[in-house]
Amino acid sequence: MTVPQIGVLALQGDVREHLAALAGAGADARPVRRPAELDAVDGLVVPGGESTTMSKLVDIFELREPIDKRIAGGMPVYGSCAGMIMLATEVLDGRADQRGFAGIEMTVRRNAFGRQVDSFEAPVRLAGVAGGPFHAVFIRAPWVERVGDGVEVLGRVTDGPAADRIVAVRQGHLLATSFHPELTGDLRLHRYFVDLVRAAG
Repeated sequence: MTVPQIGVLALQGDVREHLAALAGAGADARPVRRPAELDAVDGLVVPGGESTTMSKLVDIFELREPIDKRIAGGMPVYGSCAGMIMLATEVLDGRADQRGFAGIEMTVRRNAFGRQVDSFEAPVRLAGVAGGPFHAVFIRAPWVERVGDGVEVLGRVTDGPAADRIVAVRQGHLLATSFHPELTGDLRLHRYFVDLVRAAG
């Protein structure tokens, strides 16, 4: 596959920024709001936004079962911030009726770094991503409190009060970060995901 077709779940959140970053990283990027649009893509990005709202909209737009099936079938998915929460098997401090895709065996804590006023930026070294630390933007971000045996930890916060907290993981064809690479102009993480989609094709 020379140019992978990658969708961005376009129900809520920073969709436009991910579409631009994916296009810059060499993908044919398109919004996904309907099952037929999901059928046409090789990979999917679940963007940042509000995870409880996203959980409801996935059901309203009848996308939950199709996305679950595609994940089970090996479609690569990348979740950033709220997308990380949507990919987790366990969510702490979430709502009782909140349901995600449960693809990555991990426990995440919603709003772990604090509320909107506690948004911050910090360098994060990412395993498998060359070019030095990634300038990571955290906005009401989750962090990972536990990972299962099959989950590779790609990045941790290096300093400050949240030092050593896990903020980037991968389990097979699924990738997740606590932070928002689409807001930085640094395309390395999107290129990493595009390569993952190519390899899966």
